[in-house]
Amino acid sequence: MNTQAAAAKFLESPSLSAGTRRTYRFDVEEFVRWLGDRKLESVDVRVLAEYVGYLGSARNGRGRLAPATITRKLAAVRGFLRHALGPAHVSDARLAPRRPRRLPDAPKAREVDDVLAALEGDTPLALRNRALVELVYSAGLRSAEAVGLDLGDVDFEQELVHVREGKGGKDRVVPLGEEAAALVARYLRDARPALARGAENALFLSARGRRLDTSTLRRLVPHPHRLRHAFATHLLEGGADLRTIQELLGHNSLSTTQMYSHVDAKRLRKVYDHAHPRS
Repeated sequence: MNTQAAAAKFLESPSLSAGTRRTYRFDVEEFVRWLGDRKLESVDVRVLAEYVGYLGSARNGRGRLAPATITRKLAAVRGFLRHALGPAHVSDARLAPRRPRRLPDAPKAREVDDVLAALEGDTPLALRNRALVELVYSAGLRSAEAVGLDLGDVDFEQELVHVREGKGGKDRVVPLGEEAAALVARYLRDARPALARGAENALFLSARGRRLDTSTLRRLVPHPHRLRHAFATHLLEGGADLRTIQELLGHNSLSTTQMYSHVDAKRLRKVYDHAHPRS
């Protein structure tokens, strides 16, 4: 099997999104160069472990890579191998170093209010921006999910937002908050008609009438994923359970959602300190 041809075929696969394809291209081509003259069919768990060791050493020319970077690169390589050789030939053994547990950096409710207040205005773009950021926060959306929404994905009657093909290709439904509903409705009534050009079905439009990309959201909020962390953290502080938050966030595994449990521990400690005579 020609390794370079197999890599090119994988990277052209329609199953990869444009963003994933861009990310995977560098990682897969790097692996192919490292593999050299070795046959692709010879790649087993020992070869993958050797590659992980190479990535984690100074031999790669960039110094030791962070565990998260190694995990990302290994995921790209495994995806390539599954495509080229079949799932049965790819080991699921844990090879990448464990990443240190990082607690999410969630803004306080007051900080979110300040962000939204700074976006106030009556122009079409100001109305769009306020509605977009409010929806991201109140529905816990990823940036790509927010800009990927179509007009029919917001159900005002049922007070729901339909997220189509979120991370991992999963669909989910999340509640539409009262404030978000009011701002999105105002945007649709007073702003979107002025931005629309042609038959674009996107909910949020650019000044040229095209679907927004995530860079617009990043210009409004430098780290928009913090709003998703705030969504989960504020729900947990309000008494929501982790299983519910898992469904609303669209996490495959509860273990991913459990990174927010430290917030619940803090809340319980405050309650304990206030209420228990031996605290």
